[in-house]
Amino acid sequence: MERLGKHQECFNLLNIMATKTKAAGSKSLNGTDDSIIVKGARVHNLKDVTVAFPRNKLIVVTGVSGSGKSSLTIDTLFAEGQRRYAESLSAYARQFMARMVKPDVDYIKGLCPAIAIEQKVITRTPRSTVGSMTEIYDYLRLLYARVGKTISPISGQEVKKDDVADVLAAITRLKAGSKVVILVPFKQHAKRDLREELNILMQKGFTRIYMRQADGKESQLLRIEELLELNDKQLKTQLSAQAMVLIDRVVTKAFDQDDLHRLSDSIGTAFYEGEGNIYLEVDGENLHHFSNQFELDGMQFEEPVPNLFSFNNPFGACPTCEGFSQVLGIDADLVIPDRRLSVYEGAVAPWKGEKLGWWKEQFIKGAAQFNFPVHKPIAELSAAQYEQLWNGHGKVYGIHDFFKEVEQNLYKVQYRVLLSRYRGRTICPDCKGYRLRKEALYIKVGNHHIGELCTWQVRDLKTWFNALTLSAHDQQVAKRILLEIHQRLQTLIDVGLGYLTLSRLANSLSGGESQRIQLTRSLGSNLTNSLYILDEPSIGLHSRDTERLIAVLKSLRNLGNTVVVVEHDEMMMREADHIIDMGPLASHLGGEVVAAGNYAELVANPRSLTGKYLSGEYKIEPPKSVRKWQRYIRVEEASQNNLKHITVDFPLNLLCVVSGVSGSGKTTLVKQVLYPALQKLKGEFADKVGMHKMISGDVDAIAQIELVDQNPIGKSSRSNPVTYIKAYDHIRDLYARQPLSKMRGFQAKHFSFNVDGGRCDTCKGEGEQVVEMQFLADVHLTCESCGGKRFKEEVLEVQYKGKSVYDVLDMSVDDAIIFFSEEKAIRQAIQPLQDVGLGYVKLGQSSDTLSGGEAQRVKLASFLGKGKGIGHVLFIFDEPTTGLHFHDIKKLLASFHALIEQGHSLIVIEHNTDVIRSADWVIDLGPEAGDAGGQLVYTGPPAGLKKVGESHTGRFLMS
Repeated sequence: MERLGKHQECFNLLNIMATKTKAAGSKSLNGTDDSIIVKGARVHNLKDVTVAFPRNKLIVVTGVSGSGKSSLTIDTLFAEGQRRYAESLSAYARQFMARMVKPDVDYIKGLCPAIAIEQKVITRTPRSTVGSMTEIYDYLRLLYARVGKTISPISGQEVKKDDVADVLAAITRLKAGSKVVILVPFKQHAKRDLREELNILMQKGFTRIYMRQADGKESQLLRIEELLELNDKQLKTQLSAQAMVLIDRVVTKAFDQDDLHRLSDSIGTAFYEGEGNIYLEVDGENLHHFSNQFELDGMQFEEPVPNLFSFNNPFGACPTCEGFSQVLGIDADLVIPDRRLSVYEGAVAPWKGEKLGWWKEQFIKGAAQFNFPVHKPIAELSAAQYEQLWNGHGKVYGIHDFFKEVEQNLYKVQYRVLLSRYRGRTICPDCKGYRLRKEALYIKVGNHHIGELCTWQVRDLKTWFNALTLSAHDQQVAKRILLEIHQRLQTLIDVGLGYLTLSRLANSLSGGESQRIQLTRSLGSNLTNSLYILDEPSIGLHSRDTERLIAVLKSLRNLGNTVVVVEHDEMMMREADHIIDMGPLASHLGGEVVAAGNYAELVANPRSLTGKYLSGEYKIEPPKSVRKWQRYIRVEEASQNNLKHITVDFPLNLLCVVSGVSGSGKTTLVKQVLYPALQKLKGEFADKVGMHKMISGDVDAIAQIELVDQNPIGKSSRSNPVTYIKAYDHIRDLYARQPLSKMRGFQAKHFSFNVDGGRCDTCKGEGEQVVEMQFLADVHLTCESCGGKRFKEEVLEVQYKGKSVYDVLDMSVDDAIIFFSEEKAIRQAIQPLQDVGLGYVKLGQSSDTLSGGEAQRVKLASFLGKGKGIGHVLFIFDEPTTGLHFHDIKKLLASFHALIEQGHSLIVIEHNTDVIRSADWVIDLGPEAGDAGGQLVYTGPPAGLKKVGESHTGRFLMS
């Protein structure tokens, strides 16, 4: 298709801004005159696809993995929307955009502004929080900067900064006939004597010094000229500490405009001469102080500005922890590992032994002096009592005193070892974990500072904002800000995240929570007449939470938007207005629109593989019997985050599924307690282990522990599936054995894009070059030297069965298995990729283009390929069905059973009901999320879960 002409390009650009665009022409595939029409799409594996997306509808695009869903929605529909947006940018930006590859499509009619919410790895920096990710914290900063009241920590009074208008208002409020004297303190500046100071005042036009008597005597009014006639000693005696400079005098009345102007000038002069401080004496008695300095009680305060409340800005961040909320110090969890014990029972871990036990004995003996309950469990102590345990009381030494003595003896090796045992990341002692400098915490709205608001659960914060009362002026100032805060808080609650706090770290969230926060950030703006494209928004969601998500998407549609969702979830399909089923299979066997219509039409279509699963013609049959188990690993008294001191048995040599609503504690139990605890028991490096009593059971039966999560398979852009599963080594060896390679002296390294030799020198084997854009995402451009083929021309001339090494890397896994049918080692190495449902993925596809679910299945394939030679491995999978169609889940379960048959054990965090039904053992947490979760609702075979009334999982298993 030739590039569109200038007139057509202008027409397309106008389409972006149009609020209602009529797409003339095609009505194929249930399209209407008011549809977005995609004509002749050929991106990736799409086979000249023509399809209509009805406007203002909730549309689900489904199909097996690799069938072309993302190619149609993200790489065609959204990419064209972005390209048209780029046309409206400056000439500087367009010079880069012109080199971007235009989607291979004949035309798209009726396209409106497009927003895509893709599957991307959420930031894991310790600075990222729920508040910053959802932008709620940005609005809170603005709110506190605009209407926050600074409260003095000494007197509890509001700190105010007076101006001319405030003083003028105070004077005009006095009763008529009141005598008002405007005064400023008389100050002797450095390197000036009194006589010089008086002369300067006269030069400025001031004539009188006012001597206010503190003992109740009548005040004196002294002329500066007369004072200058005195000798130095008399002058020093005459000018006492109460000396003030008279700026102006006035008798209150009904002031006219000229009087007000004169008063304003006098007050302004007084502020300048008094260096921010002026006094009004009324009727010779009352003295009123005004200051345009932001200070009170002898303290200087910071004026509220948004950056003062930013922990990512040096101006607002706590100087001790630099805004991280934690510092390296004495870890309270290590010092007191079991909070159920009392001091008498040995709760303080370092206070043990013949020598160090003295600290415990002296504390117990002295506890009676301040009524400390030595027999009460640490968990039940009040905040004041807990502080006493750490800080001591009088001559009774506490835990901090103990560690001070340890630090004084660090020249002894045993003390260095002792200190290292109890050091870790702990709450910052200065900011108390609020991340901000103390000046920011003096500023309050509704009697609470911004740090306190961030520690509340979102649902409680929403209730507080609903009840918040502000003055009429502040309400007007904050009206728009409060609207945005309310909207975003409500969206968080609507998607089931009301139990989170704004200070919750991003790296402590589960996969489902991260995805919904990304949704909240994108959907909170409530745009209209736009095209939203969402890539599997239900991943990581329990069926109960998916219902809430659907309600949010419908409300977005009801605003007048077109919502396109790439999805496999049956519940989402049932609620959709329109469904487009891609297929019939993956890779070169897909790329077609198999069916389009509503749910009933999809089920009735005989060509639709999705429809066959929805109708029940095809099923994922659970095993006829569950495996029995003897060996297990027990986690005792887990209490990390919201876990309620639960004891859980994880059976070995079978498929164990951990289920429950999002936020019920699954990730905490498995990834923060079980996994790091087992790593430490095996002598491996591990992250901080979550709170629990102990790990028991058959730990020795496990040779190693593998966490198969959705993080990328490699940090380098050159990382890809075929190198990750170690199959590329065999391919390089094969090409090195070819006759032309031997003639030219090529070795296996010449066919590697990771080392110099055969790779392109320009792009270093990347196949593309990156242009960094300061205002947009980086632009990836095909390398002009090698044309994106990664290798030098002489290396590409070496062929096997008419294919170069680049051609092999560009093959799908399915194609490669057929191509290498005669090469047993290569075929066996890449077979696991097909077994886990990744037959459509290209061998050389860059790892950063793989979704989280695809990356996870590549890792699974690498273990399947290793077989039994790695010992008994405990695999932990986090949401492995992410991005999988029913047909692919069937393949995944077969891979799971293959691992178990090899003698391994599987623990799977999962919401998918088909996986739960196929499990041998289910551990269900809940019943709700956050504080209302963290309990063991059920443990046993899947069949028994249906009978548990309080289990949300059981309710959906029955359907």
